[in-house]
Amino acid sequence: MGLRTFVSDAWSWLNYKPMMAATADGRPHRGLAPQETWLPRDATRRLAAYKVLAAYDANQAGELAALTGNDAGVERREFGDAAAFVNTTLAHLLGKSQQIVVAGAEHAGDENASPEALAASDVQQRLRSWAEAELFPLRMQAAERKAVLLGDAVYLLAWDPQKGRVRLRTYDPGFYFPVVEEDADPGDYPQRVHLAWEIPGDPQQGTKARVRRITYELGPIVAAGPHALGDGSAGRGLVAHGASGRLLEPGDVSRADNGAVERAYPWAPDRPTGITCYLTDAEWFLADLRHGQSLDDLPMERARFRTRSDGEVLHRLDLRIDFLPLVHISNSVADGEHFGQSTLATVMQVLDELAETDTDSARASATTGAPIIGLAGARAEVDRVTGRPRPLAVSPGTIFQLADGGRMDVLDTSGQLAELRSRVEEIRDRAAVNARLPAVSLGTVDPSDVPSGYALQLSLGPLDSLVDAMRLARAHKYALLFKLVQRIHQAGQAEGWAAGPTPPVRLVFGPHTPTDRSAVLDEVVRGVGAGVLSLETGVGMLQDAGYPIEDAREEVERITARRSAASPADDARSPQPGGDEEVSPPERA
Repeated sequence: MGLRTFVSDAWSWLNYKPMMAATADGRPHRGLAPQETWLPRDATRRLAAYKVLAAYDANQAGELAALTGNDAGVERREFGDAAAFVNTTLAHLLGKSQQIVVAGAEHAGDENASPEALAASDVQQRLRSWAEAELFPLRMQAAERKAVLLGDAVYLLAWDPQKGRVRLRTYDPGFYFPVVEEDADPGDYPQRVHLAWEIPGDPQQGTKARVRRITYELGPIVAAGPHALGDGSAGRGLVAHGASGRLLEPGDVSRADNGAVERAYPWAPDRPTGITCYLTDAEWFLADLRHGQSLDDLPMERARFRTRSDGEVLHRLDLRIDFLPLVHISNSVADGEHFGQSTLATVMQVLDELAETDTDSARASATTGAPIIGLAGARAEVDRVTGRPRPLAVSPGTIFQLADGGRMDVLDTSGQLAELRSRVEEIRDRAAVNARLPAVSLGTVDPSDVPSGYALQLSLGPLDSLVDAMRLARAHKYALLFKLVQRIHQAGQAEGWAAGPTPPVRLVFGPHTPTDRSAVLDEVVRGVGAGVLSLETGVGMLQDAGYPIEDAREEVERITARRSAASPADDARSPQPGGDEEVSPPERA
């Protein structure tokens, strides 16, 4: 047996478990780590961590512990504490609503709105319609739950010519294998990404076990070859100047001065580039793979390439885009780490302690509800077949006849049970503190116990910082997602998606804590009435507080119209100078 080594990586917070560091080199237990030979070695601990986290979420941590050699794991009591932490964090992260906002679209309703503002408003409406058609809130919730639980989530975008729009899919991060170069900048996205999983064989149907790998990679443009967006008409009607001086249709290629092949894309028609994205979708039989052939260097001569619905072979298919259509969501802000950290990472040991205490509490409650009784001087009934005394059964109304000097002793464990219940609450509070989920956010605090609203706001401080950090880690990823959605629509010649630069887009999350709507309304009325807040700002505050205002600009216009219609009547009812009533000062300009 080799000496144990100290392993410190993105998943070292699980090293306290023997199953995660079972071997001398820190590799997980064979019952936990995937045994597929095609998996990259550096992905073993990540996939094992995903399996452990999924077991905690599904109340299967005890079953997993028993599988990896801990026989006491079958007695483990789990009551969904890990899932409650994940669901609570997810609810606060997403807020009550999510809204797609394009920069400049708020000025589209102005009297002299600029063409840029009108274009931004059009893009905003198109993105919102696309999100509704693609069930984006539903898919986002599914992806974000994986990110909160596992630390990572993956979105995949693809053009659907039949539907005429971009399709959005989510993938389990266990299928995601980026190829990160050793000298690459940690902040750069990889140039090559695999989505891979194993398909088990079925002896009854005569199919063999195989591995499927979908590869997206950036590379130089080839002058001629198949593509994914049509028959060469991508970008027809949009012109740009190529390096040779002739007019180029975006999607066509030209030769640069250095001989490289370039293409002008619809989002940058005046800046041809020599990069495109290639798609390869293939399968390999596991029996054809030799030991040592990992995912990134599978033998292409043994690959079975899949075909598209039109018969096109998916082998280095030119997608006619200069980016990878995948977006990786990281749950945490990490410097130099590609993968994120689970919300449960800091409280795993606390969850173990909580489960053990729950187990002890269940055992103590069993002896309290059905106590152990010792009888002295009682005559036991004899089994006529075996001739042995029958076990005594205790039930309501049971009477025992005791001899002279007999007695009955009852083991009282109620004191231990009360102590264990107190210990459970203590550990649960400790877990909530470490996870930055105050008891009030978990719903375990009686509202009458909160002394004031200010005290409640102070108690939510850790939750505010947690949500801010998680939303910060996602802000640029969702901005990138909507940028790619726009560009794929442009490349696919979707109706109404004009060529040109894509405007910046952000996803605005709603408030993550309850808002005192009456207090906000009173503040807006006072602020707007005193002239220290504009009407637009006040309506925006009401919208953020949860009032049913769909469009702030339209709401301002309706309020202004009502004021204009009511002003003549107000002037007629207003006191005239020289009257008995006091003359009000003129309104501010």
